[in-house]
Amino acid sequence: MKKIIGLLLIGVLFMSCEKDNDVAVLSTSYGAMVIEFYPDVAPMHVESFKILAEEGYFDGTTFHRVIPGFVIQGGDPNSKDDNRMNDGTGGRAGKFFGGKTDAYVGREEDPSTWTIPAEFNDSLHVKGTLSMARSQNPDSGSSQFFICHGPTPQLNNQYTVFGKVIKGLDVIDKIVNVDRPNKQNQYYGGPDGDNPFEKVTMTVKIMKQSQAMET
Repeated sequence: MKKIIGLLLIGVLFMSCEKDNDVAVLSTSYGAMVIEFYPDVAPMHVESFKILAEEGYFDGTTFHRVIPGFVIQGGDPNSKDDNRMNDGTGGRAGKFFGGKTDAYVGREEDPSTWTIPAEFNDSLHVKGTLSMARSQNPDSGSSQFFICHGPTPQLNNQYTVFGKVIKGLDVIDKIVNVDRPNKQNQYYGGPDGDNPFEKVTMTVKIMKQSQAMET
């Protein structure tokens, strides 16, 4: 009987360790979010995000675009400076992933050009979804990401989902409602209309899920 109990305990312990995956803890002045990753459907995006986080690349960047009912977007190194007008124009992938065309030849030696090929999948854009921002080029993902404030089905299969907030959903609600030009004046036409007046800076750390959920 003791042997059976011992084996059961070992089995439970093994299963717990097996499920103790890496997560991201994204901390802001409005609280912290714990984000699980989807490496099975977007391995390159997960790898890139983790590399950048471990470099400290995201630390000090801001959520430079916040739209209620839509998304909060961040991860641009340009958002560290005092020029609001260049926010949303920078970023790079964590490493060179290659690409689908000859246009990627020679980029390996120039980190500023690194991007991530699209990994569109069936994961839905719902509240808390972590997805990759990009330009019109599907393979242009870099460091900028967004987290959905609400269901955004129009983005499904158009942007790469690579994770989801599993703790701290209320933080999204707080961030998305901060003061910004478009909130003060709906007719404001500047490119920084959805950029908070007071910077919402972040730090991002990678840790084990069991440890993160205790914070």
